[in-house]
Order: sequence, then C-alpha cells, then structure tokens
Amino acid sequence: MKTSAVFSAVLSLLSLASTSSAHGHHHHHHKHSDSGTSSASVPPAFTPPQVFKNVNLVHIVSLEKNYVKESINVVIENIDKEAQSDYILPFTNEQLSRLGGLEVRDRKNAESGPFIVEPVEIELFGPNQYVRVRLPTPLAAGAQQTLGITYYLLSAYKPLPATIKQEEQQFLSYSFSAYCPSVYTTSKQKTEVKFASTNIPDYTKLPGSGDIKEFPQKQGSKLVYGPFDEKPAGALEPVQVRFEFNKPVIHVSHLERDIEVSHWGGNVAFEERYDLEHRGANLSSLFNRVKWQQSQYYNPVTHALKEMKFPLRVGSADPYYTDVIGNVSTSRFRSNKREALLEIKPRYPLFGGWKYPFTIGWNSDAKNFLRETATGGFVLNVPFLEGPKQAEGVEYEQVVVRLILPEGAENVKWTTGIPKSSISEAGVQIHKTFLDTIGRTALVIKGRNLVDDFRDRDLTVTYDYPLSAVLRKPIVVFSSAMTVFVSLWLLSLINLKFTPKK
Repeated sequence: MKTSAVFSAVLSLLSLASTSSAHGHHHHHHKHSDSGTSSASVPPAFTPPQVFKNVNLVHIVSLEKNYVKESINVVIENIDKEAQSDYILPFTNEQLSRLGGLEVRDRKNAESGPFIVEPVEIELFGPNQYVRVRLPTPLAAGAQQTLGITYYLLSAYKPLPATIKQEEQQFLSYSFSAYCPSVYTTSKQKTEVKFASTNIPDYTKLPGSGDIKEFPQKQGSKLVYGPFDEKPAGALEPVQVRFEFNKPVIHVSHLERDIEVSHWGGNVAFEERYDLEHRGANLSSLFNRVKWQQSQYYNPVTHALKEMKFPLRVGSADPYYTDVIGNVSTSRFRSNKREALLEIKPRYPLFGGWKYPFTIGWNSDAKNFLRETATGGFVLNVPFLEGPKQAEGVEYEQVVVRLILPEGAENVKWTTGIPKSSISEAGVQIHKTFLDTIGRTALVIKGRNLVDDFRDRDLTVTYDYPLSAVLRKPIVVFSSAMTVFVSLWLLSLINLKFTPKK
C-alpha cells in the first residue's frame, strides 16, 4: 500500500473539520497545509475508549455495481457513566485510500442531516485509521440511538480468472470480514451480501449457530452470514466470495467537468473530459473483430463496454463527442419536453485492461440553472456530477469541477449535497479567456472516490455581479473595435503612391 495514497486519503478527511466549522462550505477559499496534517488534542497512540456497545448490528455489503456499497445499521448504547458524543469507526490504511461518500445519519430521525465525521489522527504505520462520528446531541448514560452508516469502496474487486476469452463470462472476487469491523463489543450481528446475479460459484463457509448448521445461507442473489452471538471489539472473520459479473467494470480515473456561465449569452456550457478504463478480466487472446461483429446479431450479454447513456437536463442542446482522434460520429441525441438523452458508442468495444479517454459537451439555457435574488445577487444551481447512467454503475477516482463565472463576479459562496468526506480541496481562481481584461472568476472543487449514486446531487453557488462588471465586456469590445476602425482610417490617410520625378 502506497503511503502517499493513504496520506492523501487522510488529508481529504481532514478537510471535514474545517468545512464543518465553516457552516457548510460558505467561504472563499480553503486548502490543506502541512500544518493541518496532525490532529489536535490526541495522544500519539490512540485507543478508542470503550464507552459504547453495539446492541444490534446489520451489515449490508452490496456487490451489485462495479463498486462496493456498505451500509451499517446499528443500535448503539452508552455503557459509560457520563454522556458521550464521539462514536469511532475503524478503517484499514488500504481501505482509506479507496473510501468515499462516508455519511452517518440518525435512522429514527430522517429530517436530521448527516453527522459531522472527521479523522481521529494520522497513524501512517499503524494497521488502522479511525474516524470520529460526532453525535449532534450527546447520548446520555444507558441511552440508545440507531445509526445508519453508508460508504463506498472503489477498485474493490479482483477478476477471477484474471484473463478470459472475449465471449466468456466474467467472474469477480471480493474479500471482507463476516463480522463487521468495530472498536466496540457487538452483542448481536449479521452480514448480508447482495449480488447482481444468482450465480455465486464460490464463497467461504463458516460453522453455523442455533438451528442453522452452516453460514452463509443462500437466498437467491443474497448470502447471509449470521446472526452471530456477542463478539469482542476488533473481532474479524475473513471471508471471500466469487460471483458472476458479466458487465463492464467502469473506472474513471480522472474527470474534469467545466461549467461556463454566460450572462450576456444567457447560456450555461458544459464540457466533461474523461479518462476511462475497464477494470475487469483481460482478454486471454487478441481481440477478434470478425467474431465480435458476428455475435452482435443476437446481442449477447457481454462484459465489454459497448455504449454509454448520459441523461442530461431537459432543454440541453448542441451536444458533441470527441476523442484523441477527433469527432466521433457514433452518437445519438434525443431531446424533447420530457428528456434529453445523449447516447455514445466508443470507436471500439472496451474489454478488461483497455483505456478510453474522451470528451463530451453541450449547452443549456441559463434560466434552467440561474436566478437573480431580491438583493441583486445570483444563485446558480447545477448538478455536481452528471456522467453516464449505467446498470453496472460508474466509479470516479478523481473529479475536478471547474465553475467558470462571468468576469468580475465576486463574493462567491458555495454548498453541495456531496458528502464532505469526498471533497478534498476547493478555492476561487482566475480563468482567462478570449477578450477578458482581468480574467473570469472560477470556483474549482476537487472530489475523490465518488460513484454514480451521487449523480444530480446539487452544487449551489451564490455570487454578486456588479453593474461595472456587467458593462466591462461591451466597453472592451466597443473600444477594441473603435481602435481597429480608427487605426484603419489613419492608415488609409497615408499616401503610399510613388510620385514620379519631374
């Protein structure tokens, strides 16, 4: 495990403390500095205090998409003599670098928003990292509360076998613990594993308890390990499953999403640049295009990526699709009052280990996203992430959203529905384009370890756009044009003819 990956993962988690204290991101600029990498008021060797007990825990591991979604529903009880407000979650160093979208909520109170989560400390050479969940109201001694914890793990599977023929089925394997990792004693628990298919040829078997002779119990496309009796803090039971996943394993290592707002043109222009790869089983022999074309007549289920569908906001127009060679003609765009759907096909089907960088873009009417406030400011509401909507899911390792506002826009504030643990950096920069004088205001937000479950979670930006800034561009254009006309007129007065000597 690379230390740098863990370090960057913990750094992104460290931004939680700063973003939370800044009232939901409402500030101009926050970046990480080296001084912010060590936690305050924590002794060098952290041991989670045994102040809670997990009374009942259900751990759901979803392997239905090409990323892992884990949900932990747990009834916790304060077994200390004083009220407690910090519940600790453990993650291995290796997990932390691939962890995204961590959210904790009160299962009994749907109205309350996600709790604040922050790293306890950086312990680069220890096996575990700890994340502190701050309960909004301290839990009284002897009292119970039901937590809903969700998070995602990227790059989670290994193809097994690692190489297959292009017409063969693809199988993936995943390793985890049948006991949910916890720093507290767990009185009762079970782990449910969900799959996209009922074809699960291999899974670790464990001795059962009570009336059940053997774990797991197979129920269609689900395996159930447990219920287990009381397990001590830190108890683990490693298991492995191998399952059919005859779909592409789509991994976007880098996505740059530009959103350019034009008040004068009444337009919002979107452009997305993808570095995409297929993380599934590699081909055991060279790709056979003739065999591929023949098989397409009866449209078999395949692990190759053949097409992607991008549902856009209603009213989107002028789409384009390019790759490193140039414009790609294999795309279809359907737009009406109910939907706008861009369907694209890569130049070639993508198999395991293959990469495909490409760019798409489109325009949309500004009134779909932008409104003016009573005080003269502006509110822009756009999806933080759009991207393809695929049955198999899409995971994003690094996402850079660049929101380019008009020249002279100021007092920029923002908030987003994306979990704060997945925002690694944010700040306002200057972006220079054609005919700019001082450059355009650009809000740049960097996210990490996101998945398509977060499609359409909003990014809301408020800003001021004073009249002087509104008029700057027309004045620049007018004065530039006048300068050209005056220059041409002056040039026309110069007599370049040769007069013959008498």
